[in-house]
Amino acid sequence: MAHSAKVIADSVSEAGARLITMEVTLPRIVLAEFNTHRVFSRNSASSRAIPIKEQIRRVMADPYIPIHWGVNRSGMQADAELTEDEVRAAKSVWLKARDNAVSSVDELMEIGLHKQVTNRLLEPFMWQTILVTSTEWSNFHALRANAQAHPEIRRAAELMRAAQGASTPKLLRLGEYHLPLIQPDELDWAANNIEMAIKVSVGRCARVSYLTHDGKRDHAKDIELYDRLVTSGHMSPLEHVATPLFNRYEWSGNFQGWRQFRKTIPNENDFSKIA
Repeated sequence: MAHSAKVIADSVSEAGARLITMEVTLPRIVLAEFNTHRVFSRNSASSRAIPIKEQIRRVMADPYIPIHWGVNRSGMQADAELTEDEVRAAKSVWLKARDNAVSSVDELMEIGLHKQVTNRLLEPFMWQTILVTSTEWSNFHALRANAQAHPEIRRAAELMRAAQGASTPKLLRLGEYHLPLIQPDELDWAANNIEMAIKVSVGRCARVSYLTHDGKRDHAKDIELYDRLVTSGHMSPLEHVATPLFNRYEWSGNFQGWRQFRKTIPNENDFSKIA
């Protein structure tokens, strides 16, 4: 795996508000920085959800390795890189740390510790795939596609900016829906079954994939997941689905010009009030 960014849904309202959903892969170590951007609606796989042996397989086969080996200096930002020989030595130490982490996870697994704890030791070596939807991108690009940003998040931001620039939005009218992860061959079905299509899209957004964990496309499983999310108060995947607002400048949650489907659910902001 490597840094990547692709647009999976790109919509524009008649009033001119653009809403984009992207799939972004970046190192887990910069996920916290990515998540500081509150105008983003996002979902990504949790370390708690992936079986321990599968997570070990991933970090052994394809670990995250830094893309910039800066020389130590004062301040938050490195400048010059280590020499070639020093980089080779640093990579060797990095992979040794990965191997030590895997060895510790093996020991904890033998003890019987749950993956929600053991997998955390592997996080520095993980790649993270994120589904992110927003109407507001300029501040993110200004801050992160910037020479002063951490190299790992800068690489992601540059790829995101390029992907958005190469994408052409689809016009959606009032009453139509931005439906990430609904596939091209499902569009006619979605137009004629919009309530089901919304639930299918939400279920897929929660998985960050149009396939189930068994590698299948299954509307019934998507809808079942939607129902579990709503009844348990886990509302963030509902934010990716949205419909145009008449007023280009009206806000709905963190979207401008689009009403998030989440905002149609009573008491969506406080699970304690959901009957």
